[in-house]
Amino acid sequence: MTSQHGASKGHRITVEQGSTHVRVVRDGQVLAESRRPLLLRETGLPVRYYLPPEDVRTELLTASDTTTHCPFKGDASYWSVPGKADLVWAYQEPLSEVAAIKGHFCFYDTEVVAGE
Repeated sequence: MTSQHGASKGHRITVEQGSTHVRVVRDGQVLAESRRPLLLRETGLPVRYYLPPEDVRTELLTASDTTTHCPFKGDASYWSVPGKADLVWAYQEPLSEVAAIKGHFCFYDTEVVAGE
């Protein structure tokens, strides 16, 4: 079986540099805060914010054994925090179409900070 990357059967992924102020808070603790997220838009999914590692408190994350494979992005590794397994993921070797997200962290619950 062969698979196409990028736009196949109406599936699209775009990555663009954003300037939205985003924050990730868990149990009252800020895990990440960034004004330079990468915005990844993928057909059928909500916009995901991929944050540069410098904007993530990686010392609060514990590497997980979980990995997943996406035919459009590649293999993801996961990290956990106390009380929440696999809260964040990253692509260390993403496919070339989404190379910009390499090493950036994506959280399930990223809030946009409004009204600055």
